[in-house]
Amino acid sequence: MSRKLWGARFRKGIDKDFEEFSKSISYDYKLAEYDIYHSLIHIKALAEEGIVTLAERRKLSSALEGILHQVKSGKFRISAASEDIHTDIQNKVEKKTGKISSKLHTFRSRNEQIVFDEKFYCLRQAEEIYGLINEVISSLEYLSHKYEGIFVPGYTHTQRAQVLSFSDYLGTYSAMLERDSERIEYFLHNTVIYVKSGALAGNPVKTSSYKKAIKIFLSKYKMKNINIEIAPNSVDNVSNRDFLIELLSVFSIIQMHLSRLSEDFILYSTKEFNFFDLPEEFCTGSSLMPQKKNPDFLELVRGYTARIYANLISLLATMKGLPLAYNRDMQLDKEPLFFSVQIIKNELKITAKFIKKIKLNKSAIDEALKDESLYAT
Repeated sequence: MSRKLWGARFRKGIDKDFEEFSKSISYDYKLAEYDIYHSLIHIKALAEEGIVTLAERRKLSSALEGILHQVKSGKFRISAASEDIHTDIQNKVEKKTGKISSKLHTFRSRNEQIVFDEKFYCLRQAEEIYGLINEVISSLEYLSHKYEGIFVPGYTHTQRAQVLSFSDYLGTYSAMLERDSERIEYFLHNTVIYVKSGALAGNPVKTSSYKKAIKIFLSKYKMKNINIEIAPNSVDNVSNRDFLIELLSVFSIIQMHLSRLSEDFILYSTKEFNFFDLPEEFCTGSSLMPQKKNPDFLELVRGYTARIYANLISLLATMKGLPLAYNRDMQLDKEPLFFSVQIIKNELKITAKFIKKIKLNKSAIDEALKDESLYAT
């Protein structure tokens, strides 16, 4: 049985069914790297206060850095018996250092670790998504240059309206994604990670000790675009999930744009329009109707939109009635976040490749452009 971080006052063993029901290790293992970062900062601050000796700090830091290396190299393995990633790492440190590992939790609560880890994770994922959005924009620009000077029918109400340059058509989606990029950039510049919150009322470790620990950590690990500060309000810090809701809101807008693009490309690739020839590498066929080329990737993007929206709504609904400060309901914020991050990243990565391989059917476009209603004044 994995040792619990919280079990000091309890005499009865935890119910086995409840124990399995309450575990989060199966998904919060994704926060391992960032949980170690929190521990490294915290143990340095404790050393500055003399709460741990220099020798103890070195042992604990060495154990944590060893686990960090495993995480970064892909060799880290969780213990399924652990309640969560915080407990798992604590138990691994204990195996390496013995009883001094218990000092790692002096003046510290998982409430603070969780929000620290999640913010760090969000910032790192947002950086990656920012780059992937720009790759899609580059693909749109590539296709625009490839078919420079081409005109297509423009539509309103799904009716032919006016002649439109293909570059302007694609530029519409570039404009959408550029706004998405700006939203991600705003998130990156304005999200601050906080320490020294404890469970909810802070801790007695001096602010100066934490500031020194933060400075050393950022320098040693060459952290760029990461802002770590002392929590101005510790109750707010441990109970805050606004940053998750904000990021999931941005994801929902990105997803909406990708869904609109998908719908357009599906529509214009049908025989009824026949303007686009979609790349076979991202389509599937039919066992009964071999003539078909189904736009499965685009349909899945359109379908996942409901899931991305639902993840935002689920977190809003979780948070809407919680009293201060931390509540266990908030454990359920992670799966919607992790799922949305992975889907958005996969979609952007594939969309960038997909767009570059689209071909225009000029004969069908030219035929459509003969419609005199496009030129009515």
